Amino acid sequence: MAAIALTDHDTIGGVAAAIAEGQRCGIEVIAGCEFSVKVAWGEMHLLGYFLPLDNPEINGFLERERAMRLNRARKMVESLQAWGVDIDDQDVMAEAGNAAVGRPHVARALVRLGKVADVPAAFDEFLGQGRRAYVEKVLPSLPEVAEVVHRAGGIVSAAHLKDRANRAGLQMLKADGLDGVEVRHPRHSAELQAQIEEIARQLGLVRTGGTDWHGPGHDDVLLPIGACAVPMEWLEAMRRAQPGP
Repeated sequence: MAAIALTDHDTIGGVAAAIAEGQRCGIEVIAGCEFSVKVAWGEMHLLGYFLPLDNPEINGFLERERAMRLNRARKMVESLQAWGVDIDDQDVMAEAGNAAVGRPHVARALVRLGKVADVPAAFDEFLGQGRRAYVEKVLPSLPEVAEVVHRAGGIVSAAHLKDRANRAGLQMLKADGLDGVEVRHPRHSAELQAQIEEIARQLGLVRTGGTDWHGPGHDDVLLPIGACAVPMEWLEAMRRAQPGP
């Protein structure tokens, strides 16, 4: 492997350590982040690449997003308590650690406490959209996040769109500031990857890809880290897409 991107949700806190380890191993580490944005159909995950670690606007934006995540988690805990579930904020934070807290951490806390059998059951009974303890997420728009990332010198790519990565949908997203689209992903079939790649070429979008790896032992692991090969030419095209000073 020649290069890898670290794109944690709403934080770049792990990037400095990753870069240092990459230098030790001879692997380039691309500084990134995964944002959640509001789009026409609801929520979309947006990958930001080439983010500076010391940019006040980026850091301030991510700090606000993490604060909103924490507030949402606390509301979910309050809702669970109202349904008679014995859980508190510390149970969730023990699962999150230094990560930006989200529903998976609440789900894992429920599993650890013996309230549900597994993570899918937690979402099905309590945390999924429309379920008893679901709390709507407050999301920034795609243009808002794209502008912040572009001003910092980075680019944005739509993550794991699956069948939403059609020509009309990608044209709409490009008009809102999208630079690229994730072609290679564990949930994209070979046929779908070929379709997305062709549309990306037609629309002038850079192509990206990755495993969406969430860490060892997690229920949301899709492929082992490094198992989704992306051509070096894609990375070079991503570099060329970066906005100028």
